Amino acid sequence: MIHLKTEEEIDGIRKACHLTADMFNELIPKIHAGMSTKEIDKMFKDYILGHGGKPAWWKEDYPGAVCISVNEEVIHGLPSNKKIIKEGDLVSLDVGIDLDGYISDTTHSILIGKVAPKVRKLQEVTAECLKAGIAACVVGNRISDVANAVYEIASKHGYGVVYDYCGHGVGLEVHEDPSVPNCPFRGANPRIKAGMVLAIEPMINMGTADVETLDDGWTVVTCDGSVSCHEEHTVAVFEDHTEVLTDLDYNGQSVLKK
Repeated sequence: MIHLKTEEEIDGIRKACHLTADMFNELIPKIHAGMSTKEIDKMFKDYILGHGGKPAWWKEDYPGAVCISVNEEVIHGLPSNKKIIKEGDLVSLDVGIDLDGYISDTTHSILIGKVAPKVRKLQEVTAECLKAGIAACVVGNRISDVANAVYEIASKHGYGVVYDYCGHGVGLEVHEDPSVPNCPFRGANPRIKAGMVLAIEPMINMGTADVETLDDGWTVVTCDGSVSCHEEHTVAVFEDHTEVLTDLDYNGQSVLKK
């Protein structure tokens, strides 16, 4: 069942999302080659707890504050002292904050140092996919319009669009209805209405769209070992516009220009 949020609920979700944006703007510049993903996770966890929130993924029994997925890891990469970030890596940081019961969800993929041109292009195209998906997320359209907008751009570049995982409603729980796929699909295709709060999140692979889960039960990787990129925003739909609640530039302070 899709829960259309009230203005009060959206205000609460917006606060959680703005705190998440502030966190990314402060912490992204501190991430560098030689850090372990566990160090990165601790940095984000300390920020969240220090600002009165809780890592949203704890509600899902995830053993960390951040899903940190590197290169061929698509989503849900587990923080580890043994995984060291290297020059040339693509690192996706998927974070949510539970602030007074209101939940944010956003992902930014960052490039570490000098990266291969093909990796930079993947990141740029994935950001373009997200932008197109958000542009299609307006009152009167359907969820399929969001999916098709993402898929059209990614497929034009020959990339694989992950179909096993997708975006979703968010705000009062981590995962709510409706599902928001990134490629053509069958099944429920609700019309987009004012009051919807959605996490739109393209997961785009340089190679195959097929993915698998590692033995740790969390980390999802590309089946062919190709690099994957993940970008995500939480958006709120209003009658006359759609607001990107997790926009890093909501106050003109973004460290990333996308």
